[in-house]
Amino acid sequence: MPDEQQPLMSLDEVEAVARRAHAAQTDKAGRPYVEHLRAVADGTRARGGSEEQIAAAWLHDAIEDHALSEEWLEAAALTPATKAVVRALTKREGEEAEAYAARILATPGALLVKTADLAHNCDPARRAVLDRATQQRLDSKYAKMRELLGLAEDD
Repeated sequence: MPDEQQPLMSLDEVEAVARRAHAAQTDKAGRPYVEHLRAVADGTRARGGSEEQIAAAWLHDAIEDHALSEEWLEAAALTPATKAVVRALTKREGEEAEAYAARILATPGALLVKTADLAHNCDPARRAVLDRATQQRLDSKYAKMRELLGLAEDD
């Protein structure tokens, strides 16, 4: 829990932490991973997300990708709501998609961030550079997640 005297991190500070944490990472297309984080944060904002949700969007893959630790998240000067969304969006190793989706649906604010994440993951321009087998595998994975979350194709 952050010290009660410690001010909460600003969105700029959260972005800077996320950029540093993921600096060496690239996505499946070889692009800097921070481009995905920016797109999810922007998508969350465009969907009417709160500052807490936008902060979570910047950090949504940090624990899962081991860019930051669970201990870092616990101690970070973030609201409990932001931390809850980040934890909800952190897929655990070996976790079934149904359990992951249920946790997202049970966590206030998480579905909106996941919707922005899926929208960017399914962006045709982003997918076009991937080989056909990877495209098909990801199409199936993302379609299943959209179904489990009750999202339409255009969400």
